Amino acid sequence: MKDSDVFVDQYLNYLMIEKGLSDRTIESYGSDLARYSVFLQDNLIENIAEADTTVILKYLIDLRKEKLGARSRARHLVTLRGFYRFLSQEKLISANPTKIIDLPKTGFKLPDVLSVEDIQRILEMPDTSRATGARNAAMLELLYAAGLRVSELVNIRSVDINTEACFVRVLGKGSKERVVPIGQYARDKIEFYIKTARTKLLKTNLSRYLFVARAGNPMTRQGFWKLLRKYALEAGIVKKVTPHSVRHSFASHLLEGGADLRTVQVMLGHVDISTTQIYTHVAREHLVKMHKKYHPRG
Repeated sequence: MKDSDVFVDQYLNYLMIEKGLSDRTIESYGSDLARYSVFLQDNLIENIAEADTTVILKYLIDLRKEKLGARSRARHLVTLRGFYRFLSQEKLISANPTKIIDLPKTGFKLPDVLSVEDIQRILEMPDTSRATGARNAAMLELLYAAGLRVSELVNIRSVDINTEACFVRVLGKGSKERVVPIGQYARDKIEFYIKTARTKLLKTNLSRYLFVARAGNPMTRQGFWKLLRKYALEAGIVKKVTPHSVRHSFASHLLEGGADLRTVQVMLGHVDISTTQIYTHVAREHLVKMHKKYHPRG
């Protein structure tokens, strides 16, 4: 095994054990580093740790030549930054060659956001007289009420929800726990589902999951995505609707209503507020509108 392979393995183990990142995230980093390793081999560079800033810049240029978008190139650089920072901390290299390289400009693009009216129409679509409809209604309401990732939603356990206090406990990325308020609409839909539908769906099975599908298993992420898309089409919404766009809508609607960025960061489960700052122009646009509407010289 080459030294570079050893370094990569050490880094991925560090991310798993000390940082507690998810398997999917670690797999993504591993894939990026494998691609970088191939690039070094093609350029006759024996060891990842021997590459300097010029080599890394050439790698980013090659990625652009291969038609990778700015966001994908930025992700690759983030991977390399973390990797070389780790090597530097472990004294495996003398200097971090990524320190002076700026992230590629990705442009400023807000993720797809639904209007409050669009969300309202989707939430009204499930037929709650049916057990599956009651479950789906509760899931949709909770997704929007708490701004959950779809992986978080389908893995909510019965013990994670407190309808009396109106909050849900969520295990997010990196196994980090957060508590998010859910509001009365989500509480009512969840209580209705528990009282009228969950036992019917379970039949003779037992499950620790709140939202159950076949044999007491949680719904898959793909299964929920299909349901959401179906309800969006039934509501007359033709643009692409995903669980992530509902999460973005949750954040945007909070900011439009006057919530501060730090509060939204905590509810979304973002470790770094810079991740949440993609939404800052929503708040800025809202402030501009309020100024024009209410200021005597707006």
